Amino acid sequence: MEEASFLETSKELLTFIENSPSAFHVVNNLAKILEDEGYVELSENQEWNISQAKGYFVTRGDSSIIVFKLPKDGAVDFTNFQITAAHSDSPAFKLKENPEIVSDNKYIVANVEKYGGMLMAPWFDRPLSVAGRVIVKETDTFETRLVNVDRDLCLIPNLAIHMNRDANSGIAYNAQKDMLPLMGEIESKDLLDKIIADAAEAQVEDIVGADLFLYNRMPGTIWGVDNEFISSPRLDDLQCAYSCVNALIKAENSNGESVNVCAVFDNEEVGSTTKQGADSTFLTDTLERIATMCGKDMEAYKRSIANSFMISADNAHGVHPNYTDKADPTNRPYLNEGIVVKYNANQKYTTDAISASIFKEICKRAGVPVQTYVNRSDIAGGSTLGNISNAHISLNTVDIGLAQLSMHSPYETAGIKDTKYMIDAIKKFYETSIYTNRNGSITLR
Repeated sequence: MEEASFLETSKELLTFIENSPSAFHVVNNLAKILEDEGYVELSENQEWNISQAKGYFVTRGDSSIIVFKLPKDGAVDFTNFQITAAHSDSPAFKLKENPEIVSDNKYIVANVEKYGGMLMAPWFDRPLSVAGRVIVKETDTFETRLVNVDRDLCLIPNLAIHMNRDANSGIAYNAQKDMLPLMGEIESKDLLDKIIADAAEAQVEDIVGADLFLYNRMPGTIWGVDNEFISSPRLDDLQCAYSCVNALIKAENSNGESVNVCAVFDNEEVGSTTKQGADSTFLTDTLERIATMCGKDMEAYKRSIANSFMISADNAHGVHPNYTDKADPTNRPYLNEGIVVKYNANQKYTTDAISASIFKEICKRAGVPVQTYVNRSDIAGGSTLGNISNAHISLNTVDIGLAQLSMHSPYETAGIKDTKYMIDAIKKFYETSIYTNRNGSITLR
């Protein structure tokens, strides 16, 4: 792979992230990409009409999307689903209802609450703004509109070292007291509603609901002595979401046996237990409707599920140069050294010997390097999409990701090569039919 292709792919990723300050914008921008490629949008509350050799997508809750492409050869009797799953959300601060607080009769600060498990300290002293969605009432219709206040709107100022001499010895931050962003002086009271309404091209009195989040305004960058690294907000998990959708678009899907599917769920950072999360019926509902539209009865659908494979793609912890002891002694993933396969004995990750073997072979065929990640045995790890989705639709699944640093910071770091590696590997996955034989062995063809 040429260095130029790594650089170009990373630049395209950073542009996508910059245009996607909230999960709602992520899904809206993915939908635009798909429409430009000729994919057709379906609606869950309307009848579906699908045919061969076309791509489709459906959204739920404005912040989750499932994309699928039928086999090219015209065979409705597909054998399986080849699925990737990633997520659209990232840890952030969400504006509460009635968000303006008057401080000391001089300042206006925003009342916010934590969304997801985050590193709070990096949010200080950065230009921030607000993005998300609002609900606009027009007569008896309630319409969703995306909002991005595209300017430096607020900032969370640190307390000076002179007033807290122990600041460099570690602080336990209080989200209700320490993390409220400064928005303006007292003269600015009640202006926030007007700013949001203007961004939504609506009147203040017509906005009846909102889901709005703070986001870091600092643009992504490519850096390092040899431009080895990329840093950006929301790399976890937009690096995987962007890669999986692009891989599905690029894949030839020429085997004629598989329905290629990419699911990007919201709310992974808060447990996935929403109508649009991985713990919802969104994926199963979609797969069942695809099977029905292709003429499969429930027996045939169950056979295709039993023969299916899922890749759960959510970024992984790379070895930190200043904390090398935090990594496992023998499973030590690094930036720019390929896709990370994630393991956990307590099944926080779904990877097992079968799914890992299949995925490693696909990466080998794609010419993509592979690494492994396991937590230190004395450090608890997190979970992700795979095992949650498997509670609703059980199939062979591997958990993977790309190595990164500063996970759950508002500015994260990854490798310049790894986005291209991910796209190439997932593309090969979509172009490879994974078939489970009667004796339980698995054939790739």
